[in-house]
Parts: sequence; C-alpha cells; structure tokens
Amino acid sequence: MQAYTGFAEVYDLFMNNVPYDAWEELLVQLLAGAGVTEGLVLELGCGTGTMTERMAARGFDMIGADLSEDMLAEAMEKRALSGHNILYLNQDMREFELYGTVAAIYSVCDSLNYLTGPEELRQVFRLANNYLDPGGVFVFDFNTPAEYRSALREHPILEEQEGITMIWENAYDPETALNEHRLTFYLPVETEPLYAYDCDGAHEVEQPQGDEPLYMKRQEVHEQRAWTLGEIRQAAGEAGMVFVRAVDAATGKEPDGESTRIFCVLREQGKKAPADAGGEKEGIE
Repeated sequence: MQAYTGFAEVYDLFMNNVPYDAWEELLVQLLAGAGVTEGLVLELGCGTGTMTERMAARGFDMIGADLSEDMLAEAMEKRALSGHNILYLNQDMREFELYGTVAAIYSVCDSLNYLTGPEELRQVFRLANNYLDPGGVFVFDFNTPAEYRSALREHPILEEQEGITMIWENAYDPETALNEHRLTFYLPVETEPLYAYDCDGAHEVEQPQGDEPLYMKRQEVHEQRAWTLGEIRQAAGEAGMVFVRAVDAATGKEPDGESTRIFCVLREQGKKAPADAGGEKEGIE
C-alpha cells in the first residue's frame, strides 16, 4: 500500500468534483439507521480530513487515521482553521491501534480498494470488529469491477487547475482485479531573476529568462483492487463481523451488476454489552 506523497498538496484541488455532500448524507443516514447518532468515531484513510471535518461539524467526536504523513499535514491545517477537536493518527489501516473502542468506524473514497488481497481485507475487518463498541458498526465504500471497466478509465484524463496540470492514467487487469493508476503532475516553479555585471562591472543587469514558464514533474503510481460485494461479505464473515446491508452509492438503492461504488454496513460481533449504564466495557483483545 503506497501513501500519497507528492499528490497530497494538490489532492483537494483535483478532488473538487467528488460528491462529498451526497456521501456525507448517505454516511450519516447509514450510521443513524444502525443506531449511531453521536459518540466517538474513527475514519480510516482520512486523507486530508475533508470528511473528518464534516463529521466533526455534525457533532461526532472524531479520530482520523491515515498512512500518509503528507496528507495528515494537510488535514491538520484544516483542523487549525476549523478549531475542531480531531485526533489524527499516522497509521496503516492494516495495523491500526486505538486506546479503546469507538461507536463507529467508517472509510470513504475507496480507501479499502488499496487492500489488494483477501487477507488484508479480512485483517482490517478483524481490527474493526476488535475496536468497535459492542454492536458498533463499520461503514465503508468500495469500487467494484464495473468502475474499473468504465469508459471513463479507458483513456488518460488530462486536467488543469490553477496552473497545475494532472495526467491520470489507468490500467485494469480483469484476471487479477488489480488496477494501476499513474498520476503525473506538472507544477509551475517560481524562479528568481538572473543577474550579470555589465562590462565595466558598475552595476547588475537582469538577464531575460524567456517567456516559457518552468515546471516541476512529479509522479506517483498506485494500485487498487476491485472488490465484489460477494467478496466483501465473505471476508466480513470470516473476520467475525455481521453483514447488515449494502447500497449503491449513486442511487441509495440495492446494488446490482452495474453499481460502480457500493456502501456497506457491518456490525461488531463477539463483545458483550455492559450489564448496566455504570458497568465497564470488556477490554480489547
């Protein structure tokens, strides 16, 4: 699993077309439907904290975890502006640790597609089950094979934002269900004027640099795995979690073979609720 590095500082700029409003509403509805309307919530793969901030504004006590230090740096800048009391952790979702349990865990923007093998997926589900309150829920989205086979991904995507150019190229292998996407950025570089002395050395003369701007090239290569709903359900069961429901991210209805992004709800299983309100929760395994 590769962390976002050079992409972090321009991530929000090029993700301005992501339907965060719709995802936020769907996420809140799914949490509420599972009985979670407040309390401590963990976001896995929080990135630059866009959804973390939104959920904090909704009144949840937020923890955000991400593998990329650069993405977390962007998230902490947002926290400084908003004043929200968010705890950020630099952790790999395959190995995340908490000091106690939480009411809910969620993960959006296809973070779980960065888990490229069934055992990695089961491990994240095991950890989620371990760190959830009794009866707590894990809500997440994932891209299906239909997304990676879509016409949108057949050709390179070229986009320019505020003088920065991005080229996004995809290569999907249906036999392995692995998709490689290569990100190339051209960032303008501000240069200082060049000076030289005139013949008698009396004063400096600015040297022209030409009309063409200079750019710095950055590249990242990421690999994702397309998951089917059947694979998700199987891994959840093998990890000890209970499958609750799945909905199409675009329609909010039952997913079908054409669904490109699916939201799932899993419920914790195995812990016993405290006998009374004053009781203590079971310890984490």
